[in-house]
Amino acid sequence: MSPDFCLDWEALQSNLRSNQGIDVFPLSHFETGDGKWSLVSDASGDHAWRLENVGDAGSGCGLQGCAEIDGATYFPASFENLIAIKNRIQEFESESSVFPTAEGSLGKSTLGIGARFTTLHWPGVDWTMANLGIGLTANQNSIPRELVFDVDVMLANELDKVPFPFIGTSVPEGHQGQSVEGMSHGCVLSKLKTGFHSHKIAWSFNADHQPIGGKFDSREDALVAGCLFASYITFDLSPELAETQIPEAEAEQRSYVDVEIDPDLVAKVSERVAAAGITLDETERDALLCYVWPAMKKMKARDGKYRRAREAAFTTEVGRAYLRELSIDELPGLTKPETTGIMLALCEVLGMPVQFVAPAFGFQKNMPYPSNGELKDLIVRQWKVCEAFGVSIGFHSGSGKSAENYQVMGEVTGGNLEIKTSGRYTYEMGLALSESKREADQALWRDWYAFTLELAVVGAFSLEETERTMAREFIVNALELEGAATQVFDSLETCRSALEALVPNPGHMFWFEYNFLFVLAREGRPRKETLGDHSAAGYQQRERFYSISDEGRLRFCQKVASYIIFLARNTGLAKERECDAAQEKLSAYTDYSEFLEGIANPNL
Repeated sequence: MSPDFCLDWEALQSNLRSNQGIDVFPLSHFETGDGKWSLVSDASGDHAWRLENVGDAGSGCGLQGCAEIDGATYFPASFENLIAIKNRIQEFESESSVFPTAEGSLGKSTLGIGARFTTLHWPGVDWTMANLGIGLTANQNSIPRELVFDVDVMLANELDKVPFPFIGTSVPEGHQGQSVEGMSHGCVLSKLKTGFHSHKIAWSFNADHQPIGGKFDSREDALVAGCLFASYITFDLSPELAETQIPEAEAEQRSYVDVEIDPDLVAKVSERVAAAGITLDETERDALLCYVWPAMKKMKARDGKYRRAREAAFTTEVGRAYLRELSIDELPGLTKPETTGIMLALCEVLGMPVQFVAPAFGFQKNMPYPSNGELKDLIVRQWKVCEAFGVSIGFHSGSGKSAENYQVMGEVTGGNLEIKTSGRYTYEMGLALSESKREADQALWRDWYAFTLELAVVGAFSLEETERTMAREFIVNALELEGAATQVFDSLETCRSALEALVPNPGHMFWFEYNFLFVLAREGRPRKETLGDHSAAGYQQRERFYSISDEGRLRFCQKVASYIIFLARNTGLAKERECDAAQEKLSAYTDYSEFLEGIANPNL
């Protein structure tokens, strides 16, 4: 949770001097002009950067808090030192892959690997990148929905709430139980420890669904500061668009455009839209501009803040660069190509060209699109616009689609796409725990499943219509999956008995929909008031996942890697031969330590 990975520098220095409980990570080594660096930590989890200097110890490296111990120089793993070490690395070697960047093909073709509830999937992601030789959006989270963007606000118990109508309540922001700064820090250290960085494969960190406008106006500076290390920003305009009022009369729309928008900008946008093959008369154009202009102005302001923050903190162009995505998939209905076109034109003319745009295709989470023919038609219409602007398509809610769905996405776009996946990896954790032979893993799985069952049963009899309707839909789906009777809503007891008669299965929809709420639920209790608990009790619950066995970790990482291989194969981002070889190697692991060794050494 903390931005720092060293909370007690004095104690860590003492442990280093006495060599008590010190872990040295031999695969973490890298070089800068200062000398050879590596990571160490103690039994409390405090980390330090170790420098074996070739000149004057630590001179000019810019890190704070140095300690000379046994001929080496150590620096605490503070967030400030993370900034300094990034600069030293990228000044020395711009192709370094220690930190997330916007390099390689990441701005054209990528897979977004979300972390909805823990970071235990990271080794699986890194193994796949190393063994397929492709870069991915290896870290992706919705901020602030999933990650806390200001730890001080959390500590003051002042986090805002996120409404979840399908559970009939609101949950505090950051329901994953991590801060964006802490995740930024942790993903870098993780890749160093496994030696992934030695492959020099570019990877990115997506600060997903960055909310623009609405209630987030007053908090955007904190969002900008928290997302400093993100090399990829998704601008979610839905908060502002939800508040935008469009004048009804055409004359009022025309007047708004004349008064609020520079005529030269309007002319350039019109020309660019026409050049992209989109036909819009002035009336249609003005209506669209009235709708999107307030949000686009705020996006421009936020983008400027992201750029200036990176210019102030980082010293290299590669360190300052970031990718942009325009997210319009959370607006009502299906996105019209005309809307996509005018918003891409505005981004271009305003000097903030995007690499990805995410239209709404009507996807449901973890469900295949029912008709490949219809899906192809929808994508073709959007791709004609995107291709004209040199922009790739971002497919949100991308988990759980069919192989044929992914093939259509890859074929139509020529691989110029991103597929965002997140909830799938929570499902894979449930599957891994349910298959583990370790009793502690099984106990966690049983508690996790029972938690979701109880939320579903109570929700099915809620007075809130949305909560009741959704819960019953999830329950019926699970019963149908098992071939059981679905007429179970005579009473709460009847419903509970019917579900308890089922063998716990991660494929049950109620488990899939409610599972993310378990990770920070106080004492694991399925009560609305216990959800998203950022107190010690909530984090004790979260710690249960980080205490799973090596068997559980191996099974989970194998499933994560296998799913990414499946995506890469069907979208065409990796060749069949490479996918076959990686899958065969992946399936052969029986030991977690051997799997981890396969990250730095894919040939093992």
